[in-house]
Amino acid sequence: MVMKASLQLRIGTQLTMTPQLQQAIALLQLSTLDLRQEIQQALDANPMLEQEDEFGEQAVSEHQEAEWSESIPNELSTDSDWSDTYQDLGSHGASSEGPDFERQAAGQSLHGHLLWQLAMTDFSPRDHAIAESLIDALDANGYLTQPLNDIREGLKAQGHEGLSQREVETTLLRLQQFEPTGVFARDLRECLMLQLASLPEDTPLLMPAKRLVRQFLEALGKDDVRLLKRRLSLDDEQLDDVIRLIRSLDPRPGSAFGDTDDSYVTPDLVVRHDHEGWHLELNPEALPRLRIQPDYASLIKRADKSQDNQFLKEHLQEARWLIKSLSSRNDTLLRVGREIIARQIGFLEHGEEAMKPLILADIADAVEMHESTISRVTTQKYIHTPRGVFELKYFFSSQVSGQDGGDSHSSTAIRARIKKLVQDEPPGKPLSDSRLVSLLEEGGINVARRTVAKYRESMGIPSSSERRRLR
Repeated sequence: MVMKASLQLRIGTQLTMTPQLQQAIALLQLSTLDLRQEIQQALDANPMLEQEDEFGEQAVSEHQEAEWSESIPNELSTDSDWSDTYQDLGSHGASSEGPDFERQAAGQSLHGHLLWQLAMTDFSPRDHAIAESLIDALDANGYLTQPLNDIREGLKAQGHEGLSQREVETTLLRLQQFEPTGVFARDLRECLMLQLASLPEDTPLLMPAKRLVRQFLEALGKDDVRLLKRRLSLDDEQLDDVIRLIRSLDPRPGSAFGDTDDSYVTPDLVVRHDHEGWHLELNPEALPRLRIQPDYASLIKRADKSQDNQFLKEHLQEARWLIKSLSSRNDTLLRVGREIIARQIGFLEHGEEAMKPLILADIADAVEMHESTISRVTTQKYIHTPRGVFELKYFFSSQVSGQDGGDSHSSTAIRARIKKLVQDEPPGKPLSDSRLVSLLEEGGINVARRTVAKYRESMGIPSSSERRRLR
């Protein structure tokens, strides 16, 4: 058989990832802190770039810029599903996946991580001051080593007159529901009990494990197996399982965090309210403004082919691409941010209980972008609101349908409602999951008991029987 060579013509489309397009995508994904470093590196390396002393200052005219550089498209397309390709580009380390609180916490201290949760929790000003003092009193492992009475006296010395021990204890109980589970414990026994209380009620041998920690922790430390079997009425296999469960807990819940809080959140967006309604703007303090350096730019000669002139022209084009990419990033961030806020006005006005269900696809359809672009825009981008500073991803939550096909609600709103009901429950009569279901139904939220139990456990709220014992 003789193989013959032939020519075939094929017509198709293909996305070309130019260096400029790669830069635009990279800048879109960077956090503010990373982008500041990127801009500073560009300022150090490119003589054609300089930082504006005052915002809004025009360095050169549009006519001059048109003469200095070759033709560049007016718009940079930064919207496509480039996840696979972009992974190979980067040296920036940002991820376009969903919320990853563990990764976020890795760059924070325990102190910063707890303050971040405190900012999203509904505390009165007085309770907020108590909570901050309790957070300051934690050691590196997450234990509260300072006596509550000393903390109360310190707060009274700061002007909080009439502060009772009960107020401090109540605030501590709320803080013990924060992540990581087990923080704010005053000893090892309490730390382990907090973690056991967060486990599902159907966890095998959960009750014997709680009893062992509560009453026989010293015997476990001495490895007194005979005493433990006799007191707990367990056989060898059951006792082994109980001990294995206890050893799976973390005796130092705060140790996974750094010792210092060297990361700061600078909001990219600011939302404010006036007589005309809600408005979203870029934070003018988030990033420096760049412009073309007019003195160096004036040295470029159009027909000059010398090495020095070519050097200036190349750096001018790089500078223009960077400025255009930053402008594209800001425009995209504003479009996405405004669409999110428009759908979550209820949260701004009424809090978490008014949060609406929202997924990436909703915003992607509204602004005519790909979901992967929305994920990049909302990851590690923060917004300052009257209710605190939040990552844009915070406004996304799954939709929970009523058990009888009723109205759907945001999982965030349901969690907030459950938390509020538990906080307001009578001290001696904690609400069971069934009662929580009934109260939610009275408020127009029809969800199953298993959903309530799942959300309660995810927030670290103990069962009604455990809450009764703790109080």
